[in-house]
Amino acid sequence: MARGSWNDKTKVVPEAHQALDNLKYEIAKELGLPVKQGSEDYWGTLTSRDCGAVGGNMLKRMVHYAESAMSNGVSISGEKTTKIGNGAAGSEAEYMNR
Repeated sequence: MARGSWNDKTKVVPEAHQALDNLKYEIAKELGLPVKQGSEDYWGTLTSRDCGAVGGNMLKRMVHYAESAMSNGVSISGEKTTKIGNGAAGSEAEYMNR
């Protein structure tokens, strides 16, 4: 990637990079894609569709994690929150208006 790209910015949570890399390779393995962790992110032998499937599955898993955490009363930042609403439609709005 070119110098001065988005990747040069200071990370809010530096440990997240390694965790996301691990998730990416775990999903690629589940999908049966021929990539090895530590290959310096060269995926040039894969189709755009396969790479997109990895990204889509990563997003799906992260959303699932966030939803599970919120339903258990834990904010995404890891702080314990009080349960608001009864889990029915509209409780997300109550949560966001706190």
